[in-house]
Amino acid sequence: MTRTYRPFRTLRSALPGLLGLLICATPVHAEELAIHGSNTIGAKLAPMLVEGFLHHRGNDPVQTHSNGKENEVIVTGNQSGEALQVLVASHGSSTGFTALAAGNADVWASSRAVKSTEVEKMAERANLKEPESEHVIAIDGLAVLVHPSNQVDQLSIDTLAKIFSGEITDWSQIGGAPRAISLYARDDRSGTWDTFKSLVLGKQYTLHTSAKRYESNDRLSDDVSADPGGIGFSGLASVRNSKVLAISDGEAPALKPSRLTVASEDYPLSRRLFMYTTGNTTPDLAKEFLGFVLDEEGQAIVSRSGFVSQTPLAVKPDFDNSTPATFKRLTQNYRRLTVNFRFSEGHTKLDNKAQRDLQRVADYLNKEDLNASDLLLIGFADQQGDELRAQMVSELRALSVRKALSQLGIGNATHTGYGHYMPVGSTGGATGQQRNGRVEVWVRAQ
Repeated sequence: MTRTYRPFRTLRSALPGLLGLLICATPVHAEELAIHGSNTIGAKLAPMLVEGFLHHRGNDPVQTHSNGKENEVIVTGNQSGEALQVLVASHGSSTGFTALAAGNADVWASSRAVKSTEVEKMAERANLKEPESEHVIAIDGLAVLVHPSNQVDQLSIDTLAKIFSGEITDWSQIGGAPRAISLYARDDRSGTWDTFKSLVLGKQYTLHTSAKRYESNDRLSDDVSADPGGIGFSGLASVRNSKVLAISDGEAPALKPSRLTVASEDYPLSRRLFMYTTGNTTPDLAKEFLGFVLDEEGQAIVSRSGFVSQTPLAVKPDFDNSTPATFKRLTQNYRRLTVNFRFSEGHTKLDNKAQRDLQRVADYLNKEDLNASDLLLIGFADQQGDELRAQMVSELRALSVRKALSQLGIGNATHTGYGHYMPVGSTGGATGQQRNGRVEVWVRAQ
C-alpha cells in the first residue's frame, strides 16, 4: 500500500515557503505507514512508538508534526536523503476498523477487542482473531477519575453504573460531601467508551443524557480535575491532575490501577490495547513495526508513555486481610511476575496474548539466570459446582502453562491449583469467569 502524504502544506507555519522547499528537496520514500483508530493509543503512545521505530531503523532526524487536522499527526524520518512518513489518525477505535476495512489503514489501533461483526466483515481478507492479525501492544487500566478534594476513595462497579446511569445523583449518597454529581464520558466512537459500557454499564444500565462527551482522554481528565462534583473515566496515561478511585468487582477486594494489578489484569477495569492487521497480507513495513512494538524495546516505550508494558517484572504483592494464610505460606519465598496467563476458550487453551507471554517469561528467566526450579505456577478457577471440580480445573490450567513453557526449553516447573478461592472478579459472569480463570507466575526471591 503506497501513499504520499504532504503534511506540511496544512501546517500553520510562519515559514510556509521555506518548508515547502525543504519537502520538495527531500524525496518521499515509497514505503509509508498509516495507523488509524483509538485516541487512547494515538494521542501519545502510537506517535512515540513510531518515533522509536524510525530511530531503530536508522532514521535521523525523526520529527512529529500536526497535519492540520485535530487528533492527527505525521511522523517523518529521514534516512540517506529519503523521507519516510507515517500517519497516526486518532478519531476512535471504530474509525480504525472502518479505515482498515476500506484499505486506508495498514494498522488499526483499538482500545477494545475486535467485535464479532467486524471479524465477519473482514473474513475474506483475514481472520482478525488469529495471532497474525491480533496484536496486544500494551495493558491499560480504565481509571475512574474525580476531583482531588473528593472524599470518596473507592466504588464498586455496580455503584459506578448507578452513578453514570443517573440513579445516584449526589456524592452524599455514597459517603461523600453533599454535592451534585457531574458526569464526564468518552464519545460513542471511542474504544474507551466501549470498554466502560461493557464492563460497567452492561445491558442493565444506559449512560445518563446529562453526561458531557469527549473525543480526548486528556481534555476529559482536565475538566474533571476542575469540577469538585465531577466523575469521569479515561485511559491510565491520562490521569493528569485528577484523583483515581479504587474499584471492586463483586466480592473481590477494591483495587487501584497499578503496575501489578493492571499488567496482571487483576484490576477490574484493566483492558488490553490492540493493533490489528490483515494477517499474511499485511505490508512488510507494518509487520516490521509490529515486531518492534511487541519486542522489549517497543515495550520500554509503552512504559515511558504511561501505559503498562508486557515485559515481566518481579514484585512483592501487598496482601490484604482477605488473603488466606495458606496462600501467604505458599508464596512466602517468591515474588510475583507481572503477567497472568488467561484462556481463550474452555479450560486450557491459551489466548493470543498468553502465547506471546510464554516467550516473554522464558526471556525473563534467561535474563535473570533462573530456571524451571525457580518457577511456581498457580492456577485458579471461577466458581464451580463443587470444590473438587474447581481444584481440578485450576490444576489443569497450571499444567497447561507448564507444558507450554517446557516446549520452549523451560523444564518442569512446580505447579499447583488454588481452586476457586481468591477471585479477582464477580463469579459466574462472563467477564468475571474469564478473569478468575488464570495462572499466576511466581519466581523464587533472590
